[in-house]
Amino acid sequence: MMNKEELAPHVKEIARVLEGRAKEQDIERDLDNYLNVYRMSLEASRRHIVRKYGGDPNALTKGDRKSLANLGLNEGSVDVLGRVMSSTTREITVSGQPKTIQSGVLADEAGATIRFTVWDLTKADLKPDTNYLIRYAYTREWNGQPELHLGNRVVVEERPQEEVVVPEGVSVPSSGGRSAPQTVKVSGLRDTMNNVTITGRILSMKSREVDTPSGKKTMFSGILGDETGRVEYTAWEDFKLREGEVITVSNGYVKGWKGIPRLSFGERAEVDRPKMDFPSAEELSGEVMRTIEDIERNGGAFDVTTQGTIVDIKKGTGLIFRCPECHRVVLKGVCQIHGKVQQVPDLRIRVIVDDGFAAMTAVMKKEVSEELTGITLKEALDEARESMDTEAIAQRFEERLLAKPLVLRGTVMSDDYGLSMTVTEARFATVDVKSEAEALLSKIEVI
Repeated sequence: MMNKEELAPHVKEIARVLEGRAKEQDIERDLDNYLNVYRMSLEASRRHIVRKYGGDPNALTKGDRKSLANLGLNEGSVDVLGRVMSSTTREITVSGQPKTIQSGVLADEAGATIRFTVWDLTKADLKPDTNYLIRYAYTREWNGQPELHLGNRVVVEERPQEEVVVPEGVSVPSSGGRSAPQTVKVSGLRDTMNNVTITGRILSMKSREVDTPSGKKTMFSGILGDETGRVEYTAWEDFKLREGEVITVSNGYVKGWKGIPRLSFGERAEVDRPKMDFPSAEELSGEVMRTIEDIERNGGAFDVTTQGTIVDIKKGTGLIFRCPECHRVVLKGVCQIHGKVQQVPDLRIRVIVDDGFAAMTAVMKKEVSEELTGITLKEALDEARESMDTEAIAQRFEERLLAKPLVLRGTVMSDDYGLSMTVTEARFATVDVKSEAEALLSKIEVI
């Protein structure tokens, strides 16, 4: 249980992000409630409070120290330690005004490198052959790879020369041009990647004819899997693919759909059949556990499993009614498209799930909702008729779900509103108290 003194820095941080939208005493009360009553994690509690008062949870500082090789795309706040290998300034035009920025390459003691951009030279002026601890930076995608950005929140500290020793022979990447070949696993695929080499087993395949500018063409599509996940693929040439075989695709590329990476390969690609031990199709069809933060970093994921705590029940949860034509939710029997209709009853759950580092919306249809809550559509209709209140089921769902940890499986898409999973399987998570205690004790011993 955290006391008032321990809560204080987190209250200050939340208040900073909310910029006056809530009083500190209200923030402190909410934080104490989520932590000590609902037993939610600290990070999930902080993010939920910011979201509750209309703020952006991604503006919270996380201070997540990472090696350069482990940096992902579009991370909101990271700390890195490295040596500046090259640095140059140039002038650009922003909103019609000239602005001087700095760009270069940073390396770490593992030999990994990353391009960086400093947007405010009053906050940081990085000198070549100098070591820096960079805090509260963020990453953005560039040509399928992360690029480190130093904005107005960054804190830079010069470090001793002996603290980062870069291995000899580290290659400093040049700017521009086509990306070098990159060998990746399924979980590492991201939108706009090109020149990709990937090995996987074909879990399904089908063919169909499509119209192209050069006439009709047969394309082949399905699901490719490895031990890190599954991805939908499209082959634009006939590579004589067979369901169940293991293939290595060279010079493939990734095009996302609503954030979900999709692998494509055509006439410039090569397909080999390596002789190697590889997981069976049955093994590759099971659950693949990933964090919400990892999914967010990739922009989405196909048929993935994740775990988090329900921190909010969204409007539209419970007993709803749909249009029989377009299946949209109707209000008082009126569809926005088809007008007055004979509405069809349905059950649905819409919640916000947070794993302490990132959050997403999860949408569960009738079958998943019934299995998770134990309340059938018939029971919901009977209760609504008896109480004359269609909101009664939503209240029962909230009592059973709020602040509960779940394991969810489904496909995650992204848009301007964030991540959203269409759930195909859901269950309450079983907390292994002994394992969590042992992990916590090991961290304390390290400290």
